Amino acid sequence: MKILLIGAGGTIGTAIEKELAPRHEIVRIGRNSGDEHVDISDSASIRKLFERTGPFDALICAAGNVTFAPLAEMTEDSFALGLRDKLMGQVNLLLIGREFANDGASFTFTTGITSHDPIRTGASASLVNGAIDAFVCAAAIEMPRGMRVNSVSPNVLVEAMGAYAPYFRGFKPVSGADVALAYAKSVEGLQTGQTYHVG
Repeated sequence: MKILLIGAGGTIGTAIEKELAPRHEIVRIGRNSGDEHVDISDSASIRKLFERTGPFDALICAAGNVTFAPLAEMTEDSFALGLRDKLMGQVNLLLIGREFANDGASFTFTTGITSHDPIRTGASASLVNGAIDAFVCAAAIEMPRGMRVNSVSPNVLVEAMGAYAPYFRGFKPVSGADVALAYAKSVEGLQTGQTYHVG
């Protein structure tokens, strides 16, 4: 399969590439690195990406920004980052990408444990992750030409605990390799409308 991997340079993206590259053609995509570049918060940038890459069999997005801050300090603008970038960025990857995707192609998005197990300073992440999981469930029943859509909702990663441990006390971190298996299940399996929880 030809797989577009957005966020390829990140911790999760690197693990996904290691899992899938032996079996598939991976197009590495990032905001500033990789084979191609895209700003998922900009629908024009997304369309230009697909025009350059052409037809594909699977798209994985392991990218997206949200604001982490105490709720008391959050404003409408604070929430706007996550809504525009991680939420609508992934929604627009599907809305625009379906025009370029091959029959039976899959879309796999990234959410996170905060959708159902919130942390302090994580209101924006919880909002966005929950919205994406709900979108996947609903979009799956209307996907054209046999296309599928799923999301992967990982716990905090072992590899990220150096930076995030203070926010995830009591959580059991998962390895990037274990998280990558959920993306492989989404891409290489048959299910749709699912959220794969890891950890």
